[in-house]
Amino acid sequence: MPQANSGGVGLRILALVIGVFLCLMGVNKVSWITDSNLLVAQLLQWRESAYGSSLWYLETIALPGASFFSRVVPVAELCAGFALFVGYRVRLMAILALVMILNFHFASGVIFSMSYLTNGYGPPVVGSLLALGLSGRRLPWSVTS
Repeated sequence: MPQANSGGVGLRILALVIGVFLCLMGVNKVSWITDSNLLVAQLLQWRESAYGSSLWYLETIALPGASFFSRVVPVAELCAGFALFVGYRVRLMAILALVMILNFHFASGVIFSMSYLTNGYGPPVVGSLLALGLSGRRLPWSVTS
């Protein structure tokens, strides 16, 4: 077991908090697994105000793949959240979760607005996952991988 230092303890607490956040986000999307129209409705709403690369992404990747994504996203959020919570492969799970979250931010177009900088789902979550992805190795009180 790694020695507990203040930096490691802080990152471990961050992994716990972000893990709970991702689990709850996944729980909120469990209904997508049986009804992909819920995701499609969200994507169509985003498409109304999308432009440029976000519009292209929605029409070319997100909407055609909605039935696949509606099943993968809730499971991936739950799995990544649980892994971060227990401290299993924190760096890998944080990077995968970061890619997934940035995918949603890109698809919604929110990442291209100044309001993104004050969005609670934006920089705090992205920064937390990035910190864990870069430094979340051998954290105290983690299961071994």
